[in-house]
Amino acid sequence: MKSEARQKRMCNSKMAEPRRLLKKALLGLIIGTGLGLGSVTLTAQAATGEPEKEDLKFGFIKLTDMAPLAIAYEKGFFEDEGLYVTLEAQANWKVLLDGVIDGRLDGAHMLAGQPLAATIGYGTKAHIVTPFSMDLNGNGITVSNEVWKQMKPLIPKRADGKPKHPISAKYLKPVVDKYRDEGKPFKMGMVFPVSTHNYELRYWLAAGGLNPGYYAPAKGDTSGTLKADVLLSVTPPPQMPSTLEAGTIYGYCVGEPWNQQAVFKGIGVPVITDYEIWKNNPEKVFGMSESFTEKYPNTTVHIVKALLRAAKWLDENNDANRPEAVKILSQSNYVGADYDVIANSMTGTFEYEKGDKRKLPDFNVFFRYFATYPYYSDAVWYLTQMRRWGQIDEYKPDSWYDKVAKSVYRPDIYEKAARELIAEGKMKASEFPNFDTETGYRKPQTEFIDGITYDGTQPNKYLQQFPIGLKGKEKI
Repeated sequence: MKSEARQKRMCNSKMAEPRRLLKKALLGLIIGTGLGLGSVTLTAQAATGEPEKEDLKFGFIKLTDMAPLAIAYEKGFFEDEGLYVTLEAQANWKVLLDGVIDGRLDGAHMLAGQPLAATIGYGTKAHIVTPFSMDLNGNGITVSNEVWKQMKPLIPKRADGKPKHPISAKYLKPVVDKYRDEGKPFKMGMVFPVSTHNYELRYWLAAGGLNPGYYAPAKGDTSGTLKADVLLSVTPPPQMPSTLEAGTIYGYCVGEPWNQQAVFKGIGVPVITDYEIWKNNPEKVFGMSESFTEKYPNTTVHIVKALLRAAKWLDENNDANRPEAVKILSQSNYVGADYDVIANSMTGTFEYEKGDKRKLPDFNVFFRYFATYPYYSDAVWYLTQMRRWGQIDEYKPDSWYDKVAKSVYRPDIYEKAARELIAEGKMKASEFPNFDTETGYRKPQTEFIDGITYDGTQPNKYLQQFPIGLKGKEKI
């Protein structure tokens, strides 16, 4: 059953052409005659210029972090910008990326690594850019009940008898060793080779002394399992719980609601969130082809404006709108999971073992902490992890990382959208970085599970700090 808001959007889209013509006629009258210029504030379209392309189709995967797209649609923020949008769920991340590349989709909710990998030619070669970061945090690592049963006695306890968090992968290592001794490879799932989930799972495993394996594209090996203690493979997010239940994998890293789904179904236990691996880590981005942003620059700015308003709505008033957002996301045309499953992580809590629900107000962040700004340093981090695990199979100087980051992440587009929203009174300057001084590089970040400091301006020095992983001129 369609929501009332969705029915309204559909009805509005049918009336789109008459309204567009009327809007243009009125705007032309105001500008052409000077009528009311002393008291009338011109529309957003007058500031940037009308969208060159108004009818748009955006893709997404059924995860809660697609929320800015759903909210921009349901709350009419896209229409406020003169955009008439269709949102379409995609079967998997490859289909989604291909849709943006071939023009079937005008943009999409993307893994942060996808625009970077495509631009440098790892996998499909295409120049994809992002002017908008969709969220911080939002992922977890879940293991099967049987694996948890073996891990749990090894983990230090709090005074109330519950496990202390964060839980290191060193407590998984004896389980992996046992499986190996029994001749069973230890298998875990992640959603895509260049996904945040792949890199976060690898980071957690390596920090606990487990090698997640290497890629060797120059040798034709893109399995990512060379020299691996733990074998990682791709599973689409909605299929994670059923794949775990079937015993095909023993654990996985995925976004919500698919960790909480394992808890509700009683088939697994989330042992750690990405917030505990790297506090306030960047997650998804909104990706478009570079050619789209060049052909339709006004449209691109209007898209970012609508998404910014949606992100703010999601976080404002101490997340007061989250219950409504959960109701929207639970619709079958968006995430399609039960309200309670989505709410378990989306409303400021996270449930680990069944009954062990803890406060985690920043598990999902969409706007605060400048979450939407496309920082170059975020892009560089993903590139360092591609290099660490062999997807980038040879040494690159620091200048290369900076150049790639700046070709993909587009804070210039973001800044234009933000300044217009400030001028329109819809947002405050304090809600954004200081555009006059911002370099695009965050200050060195220290809050990683292994205590290693990340400075995006020195990627090779950063890589040198890891005991497990490629560095310098090392190759597989």
